Amino acid sequence: MKKNLLIIVLFLIVPITQIFAQTKVSGIVVDKTKQPVPFANIVFKNTSISTVTNEDGRFYIESPTTQQTLVVSSVGFSEKEITLTKSVNYNFTVELNDQESLKEVVIYTGKTSKKDNPALAILRKIWERKRKNGLHLFDQYQMEKYEKVEFDINSIDSAYKKNKLFKGMEFIFDHVDTSKITGKTYLPVFINEALSDVYGDNKIAKVKEIIKANKTSGYEGNQQILSFIKDLYSDYDIYNNHILLFDKSFTSPLSTTGIDTYNYVLKDSAFIDKKWCYNIVFYPRRKNELTFKGDFWVNDTTFAIKKINMAVTKSANINWVKDIYVEQEFEVLNDSVFILTKDYLMSDFAVNKKEKSKGVYGKRTTFYQNHQFNIPKPEKFFKEEVNFVDNEVYKKNDEYWEENRFEKLNKDEQGVYKMLDTLKTVPAFKRLANLVTILASGYINFENFDFGPIFSTFGYNEVEGLRVQLGGRTYFGPNDPWRVQAYTAYGFEDQKFKYGFAGKWMIDKKNRIIISGGNRHDIEQLGASLTTSNDVLARNYGSSAFITTGSNGKLTNIELTNAYIAIEPVKNLTFQTGVTYKTLESASPVFSLDYYTTLPSAENPEGVIKNKTTQSEFNIQAEYTPKRRTIAYGVERSIANSPYTTLFVNYSQGYKGVFNSDFNYKKLEFYYKQPIIIGPLGRTNLILELGKTFGTVPLGLLSVVPGNQTLFTIENSFSNLNYYEFVTDKYATLQWNHDFNGRLFARIPFMRKLNWRELIGVKAAYGTVSDANRAINASGLNYVAPENIYWEYNAGIGNIFKVFRLDFSWRGSYLNMPDINRFAIKGSFGFYF
Repeated sequence: MKKNLLIIVLFLIVPITQIFAQTKVSGIVVDKTKQPVPFANIVFKNTSISTVTNEDGRFYIESPTTQQTLVVSSVGFSEKEITLTKSVNYNFTVELNDQESLKEVVIYTGKTSKKDNPALAILRKIWERKRKNGLHLFDQYQMEKYEKVEFDINSIDSAYKKNKLFKGMEFIFDHVDTSKITGKTYLPVFINEALSDVYGDNKIAKVKEIIKANKTSGYEGNQQILSFIKDLYSDYDIYNNHILLFDKSFTSPLSTTGIDTYNYVLKDSAFIDKKWCYNIVFYPRRKNELTFKGDFWVNDTTFAIKKINMAVTKSANINWVKDIYVEQEFEVLNDSVFILTKDYLMSDFAVNKKEKSKGVYGKRTTFYQNHQFNIPKPEKFFKEEVNFVDNEVYKKNDEYWEENRFEKLNKDEQGVYKMLDTLKTVPAFKRLANLVTILASGYINFENFDFGPIFSTFGYNEVEGLRVQLGGRTYFGPNDPWRVQAYTAYGFEDQKFKYGFAGKWMIDKKNRIIISGGNRHDIEQLGASLTTSNDVLARNYGSSAFITTGSNGKLTNIELTNAYIAIEPVKNLTFQTGVTYKTLESASPVFSLDYYTTLPSAENPEGVIKNKTTQSEFNIQAEYTPKRRTIAYGVERSIANSPYTTLFVNYSQGYKGVFNSDFNYKKLEFYYKQPIIIGPLGRTNLILELGKTFGTVPLGLLSVVPGNQTLFTIENSFSNLNYYEFVTDKYATLQWNHDFNGRLFARIPFMRKLNWRELIGVKAAYGTVSDANRAINASGLNYVAPENIYWEYNAGIGNIFKVFRLDFSWRGSYLNMPDINRFAIKGSFGFYF
């Protein structure tokens, strides 16, 4: 959510290079009734430079050389050639006539037939050969890579330039240029270049990239934006059935399911680089699905792609992105091997998809060269570094870049770097850049100190009433080897101060050996999460939600002190061990954690009761997060991608008598989360939690099936359960939820334009509690365990106004218990693609 929030902020605050193309044409294609013609083919005559009109019939095409004739065609219409009298032609209107005669030509209009379509015959050949082309032909490969990423504000006009926001920064508009894809003016705000060597081994399915040089201007050093860029521009393969962009799974036009998703038309054939190729145009069969429109050239013998251009359809159910354009070019090696040499991806971020809306371009251009094959590397070569950074790659001088760039920068591109470096010294720009950082990180920076997190400043619960919290952390940079963090809070109802502080220090960078410790004295809603967290400064939303349902006074005074050491010997595999000391005591007169130290007997009918639990605990845990990508190399890192698999195992042992501890016990916990992308059907999440406590313990140390008495959706909690409704010492919970990404609503005409997204899910819990644990209970709370399996199910609507989600939840069992919630409505806000 934080990363996507950056896009919204950039629309408002982020203020490229000039490429002097010789011929530019933009306009609209219409039929004789003046209705737009979508997916018409536009090409400069006798070239392979082409584009396809969008759903509104609009297009933009550009050539680096002078062109005199534009050819426009579409299935069902006569081809039209237009003579260009000048190099720049904007707001062109091209009218096509219906095709009058058909001589041995099959024409496909609307949904093309799946029979007797020559384009489909070619497509099937592509499927047969897709794993026998390109880099897949070799056991090993290596190549050099050059990548340039740019962010630009687009649709710059005279009114925009006069905006008071840019007072003192007017010089930046000297660098405005026109996009070769959309024809819109744009202004750069960020440029990053990287040179690297790429090694791959198809036998063991391993790829390693070694960065040789990196150069950044604009938001240099901003880890939130760099993290966003890493996530934004994930790698993709057009031969795969689905292409993942912006966390969405788009059906590839080369997919084996493409026949059911796209219409294909064999449009042309020609020699390209001395290879005879077919040109196939594709466009979606239905609106609102995650699809592309465009065309590709494919070789007639190897059936390898020579060139492909595709754009996401305007009706695709994706937020904050108005246009996505992909262009790939392949060169021929050894007469028959087609190798990807250029990959260009442009995205137009905007609040809405209106033609004139202003936004931000995100562009990535990647070149590959100097390919070598079948040079084996030992398997250990591909082992990922746990925590490696070579600062020398950021220190390359201008002479190095001038010599090693695959594509030379022209004078205007070099001027952009100077402009951005100058811009960073302008106070107004600094203020805007700081605002981006504050909203993304939640902290306000003062020299080497961050104030925050600002989103935790206010809260409310029945014990504290209105809660105000202030805090901060040390911050010298994203790669700090140590960090100290603290907060203090005050409740206006209980009139008490709370506090917490923690510190961590990375004593070994290579294996990320980190020691940490801290102390917290606060009020907490136990039973709002299942798997134990010993994070000193962690605080769940249930502890300070402003609005709750039912009675919410089951709060606990907690004093928590811990010391830990962690190591990451293998990338994304972390081990941690340490000790914890805590005391637990009820914070409310309506709630009790009392337990018997001496059970009632004939001699002592009332027994001996204690209301405070004191416990020391040894802990060891392991966490494995394969395919998780992180950014920064300090004691704290940012996550650069989602989703990823999470596997967590925790073992705890309590020791009676150590620091006056009350109990001996052992506890084992297991957590597993598996996200699954099911192509066009959306995304599924499976979450499994298991746990068992061996020994006799009181309520404060038992496992509580997590309820949710807030009005907001909380992951891993049960929407229809109250806090402490189910108590266990042995449990198993399973959650399944699925997001269809609007695929079902897209089939309903009156709902299609809303771009809502359907969500469904089921949650279940099983657990028991021993007779011994029941016997020492003196809290007055009747222990109920879900021995007959508690379950609930939900259906929801997401993407309401692009930022809101509603979940409707029904209780499926334990319907006769008092004060239960048979039906619940939860909401959540978030910025999602």
